[in-house]
Amino acid sequence: MKTPNLGEQLGTLGEFIASQRRAAELSLRQLAEQTGVSNPYLSQIERGLRRPSAEVLQQLSKALRVSAETLYVKAGILDPDDHPATTVETAVLSDVAITERQKRVLIDVYQSFVKENEKDGVAEPAPEAAESASEAAESTSKQKKKTKQGA
Repeated sequence: MKTPNLGEQLGTLGEFIASQRRAAELSLRQLAEQTGVSNPYLSQIERGLRRPSAEVLQQLSKALRVSAETLYVKAGILDPDDHPATTVETAVLSDVAITERQKRVLIDVYQSFVKENEKDGVAEPAPEAAESASEAAESTSKQKKKTKQGA
C-alpha cells in the first residue's frame, strides 16, 4: 500500500477541515474566533500550506464538532488502522455528507434513545454479552433442576 506523502496528507486534512467548516456554516473568521487560531493560519492549513500542531487540531475538533482522533488520522499523526470510528457520535460527527445541524439532531435523538433504554432497563446487550447471559441463564436453570431432583 502506498503511503501518502506529507503534502498529500496536509492537502487532504486542509480539504477536510474546509468542508467541515462549510458544513458548519462558519466563515474562516468565525472559526478563527472560536479556536483562537489566526485567520491567515487557518487559511494556510485549509490550503495545505501549513501543518497544524496537535493542540490546534484539538481546538479545531471542538469548534467543528468532529473527533480529535479523526483530525489526527487525517493529519497523519495517528494510524487509521489503529483508530477506527468506535461510537455512534464519532461516526456522525465525522460524516461530511450531513450538516452541523443534522449532526446535532442525530446525536440528540441517539442520546435520548440511550437514556430511555437505560431508564427502562431495556438496553440490549452486545451479541457476545447476550450469548454469555443466555448461557449463564441456561446453566443456572440446569443447576436448579438438579437441586430439585436431589431434594
